[in-house]
Amino acid sequence: MKKIVIASDSFKGSLSSTDVAQSAAKGIAEVYPQCQIVQVNVADGGEGTVDAIVEALNGQVITTTVSDPLLRPIKASYGIAQETAIIEMAAASGLPLLATDERNPWLTSTYGTGELILDALNRGCRKFLVGIGGSATNDAGTGMLQALGFRFLDAQGNLIEKCCGGQLQNIAKIDDSQIHKALHESTFIVACDVDTPFCGPEGAAPVFAPQKGADAQMVEQLDNGMASLANVIEQKYAINITNVAGAGAAGGMGGAFRAFLNATLKKGIDMVLDAIKFDTLISGADLIITGEGKVDFQTAKGKTAAGVLARGKQAGIPVVAIGGCVEMCDSLSQMGFAGIYPILEEKVPLEIAMQHDFASNNVTNTIIRILKSGNKA
Repeated sequence: MKKIVIASDSFKGSLSSTDVAQSAAKGIAEVYPQCQIVQVNVADGGEGTVDAIVEALNGQVITTTVSDPLLRPIKASYGIAQETAIIEMAAASGLPLLATDERNPWLTSTYGTGELILDALNRGCRKFLVGIGGSATNDAGTGMLQALGFRFLDAQGNLIEKCCGGQLQNIAKIDDSQIHKALHESTFIVACDVDTPFCGPEGAAPVFAPQKGADAQMVEQLDNGMASLANVIEQKYAINITNVAGAGAAGGMGGAFRAFLNATLKKGIDMVLDAIKFDTLISGADLIITGEGKVDFQTAKGKTAAGVLARGKQAGIPVVAIGGCVEMCDSLSQMGFAGIYPILEEKVPLEIAMQHDFASNNVTNTIIRILKSGNKA
């Protein structure tokens, strides 16, 4: 083999994407010492997305003070690479930023995510890649939009000072006359891996709000607020986002990006692979190695390994997958991997399996085993 590309997600709690790539590279070098090894960090639009793209494009990480979901000041980071801002919504508006008893989508706001975008605008960024997973909010992105200069008014024309889930039903008018001027020349690509509509029985509030602290009554009120806002948005922008696939992602953030910022909603792994020019990187490769902590039925639904496999298929390059754990099923078997391999040949206690050095060695040994066995095409 002359060229092998390693493009694996992290094995959460054990190995970073970089760790997996370095461990796999050791195995390749032992079997094929002259082989060109290309190591690429990838992620699916969630945790690790900023690091993956920043490293691939030699960018930098920016840390600034923004508001958390309850509008308390926190430090949050995002990436800039080639005048493109890479933002994970969870850094400012994520559920893990709140204690369990603080979770309340009636009160939480995406204002901090808007502040991250605002900071990037002021640094000259005009292209934005945004991952919207892991949110603590159901404010339909109104908090984020407020930070960018959008104003929301009630039926009496009064300004709503702090938008949140509980204020959605009060919004009667949208004023975009004072938005940041750079938004008119900015483009947004949003990682969105769910098809959840904006509102209704399968919408943002019924599907996700209970995970964020909402009881049944709050879910109903939030959904009513989302439906009301959807009507106001349609009156203002002549776009009906009620049933747009993905509009309900992250408590309506998908819909906010689509309606207010004309964003493109894209699968997270595709957003990342396009950003790092993955199709060019794999050109001429004999094999692609991908993986994730657990390879199972969810892999087939568009996670990192599935996205890498799709690009490999397009280029006619075989792809093998490795996982800290592999649970085979029909959908996984039918995906078209050249092989799927667990990095553990026998059961060991989880606390041992998750140890960094133990997992790293197992990745290396698994790659050696795969390549020496000839299961590579």
